[in-house]
Amino acid sequence: MPLLARVSTLSFSLTALVVLAAVLLAPLPASARSSAKKARAPVAAEILMDAHSGKILQARNADTLTYPASLTKMMTLMLTFEALDRGTLRLNQSLVVSQHAASMPPSRLWLAPGSTITVEQAILALVTRSANDVAVVLGEALGGSETAFAGRMTARARALGMRRTVFRNASGLPDRLQRTTARDMAILSRALIRSHAGHYAYFQRRSFDWQGDTVYGHNRLMARYPGMDGIKTGYIAASGFNLAASAVRDDRRLIAVVMGGHSANSRDDRVADLLDAGFKRPTSPAKPAPAQPDLVITKNSASIAGRSTAVSVAAPSVKPAGGPWSIQVGAFASQAAAMRSARDTAKRLGTLAVGASPAVVQSGGFYKARLTGFPAANANAACNALKTAGKGCFAVQDR
Repeated sequence: MPLLARVSTLSFSLTALVVLAAVLLAPLPASARSSAKKARAPVAAEILMDAHSGKILQARNADTLTYPASLTKMMTLMLTFEALDRGTLRLNQSLVVSQHAASMPPSRLWLAPGSTITVEQAILALVTRSANDVAVVLGEALGGSETAFAGRMTARARALGMRRTVFRNASGLPDRLQRTTARDMAILSRALIRSHAGHYAYFQRRSFDWQGDTVYGHNRLMARYPGMDGIKTGYIAASGFNLAASAVRDDRRLIAVVMGGHSANSRDDRVADLLDAGFKRPTSPAKPAPAQPDLVITKNSASIAGRSTAVSVAAPSVKPAGGPWSIQVGAFASQAAAMRSARDTAKRLGTLAVGASPAVVQSGGFYKARLTGFPAANANAACNALKTAGKGCFAVQDR
């Protein structure tokens, strides 16, 4: 090629490169920048549900896919509660921390590989600190691996009717394939409240003691919204600020889920607005009042009704006198109240409690009322009688 032609070609190429660079580096038009920002913005979605009937009272973008963030841990806890009910896990059982679990980013308890944490401590770490390392410890204990556990989480979601949810990990840390909707999170919240009333009381905890320090929770709305007793916060950049909440007023329980909040405060305010609007709606007198799960009594209980109720929560075992089984009938803020409950229950059971002894077990910050010394058949019969009478009861095998 002649020299002049080569120079002309080179000059054209350089010019083309300059033009291309100018196009690439030029600022986007305002409309394009707005569209790009909108495409990256978290999905804003919300739903308000009656916990008794499952009726949707209000919804916006409730079926639009988004990311669950730490609301994922509600399913991790559901499978943990089910394992406790089956007896395949015990509250005082120690779980070993793997290298994989210890490598999780914050929020976390900073567990060291090879260290241990009990199942009850793990539950408290999830409901308060939303600890990612602890979520993996539970997932590996229940599923063998976190990946296998995520498959079980998704299968359980389908069984509950959470049709659009896919879980990819136990914690809710970012994964583009881990998706859910506000409606599905409300379904999960309702299942935890109705099917695991005895364990749901853990969601009321706002702190717990860990290795000499007090670990505080993230759910700040619970401290300022009367009647609210759970359940879970969540945040990753792709989801925005999420909150699934439940509250009771005048024997009526509502569930509100807000996804994609711009800040924790704005999210909390929106949840409070939804709950307020729901509680202002009149209820039909023809419908029975919805059952509300029992609540653990704490010094922070907001009402006389709250202070007079107890929950059946499994506790570490005590040695029985006449049999390897105990029944638990309540958890209280004081030892005296727990003992009164145990003694009153023994009187109520009459001959069904012959040979059993009232006892109090302190665990997880509560005093737990129990009757100990039952053979297995007698423990089941006693619990069935109490449940028929509308009382809480939980049979525990002593180990």
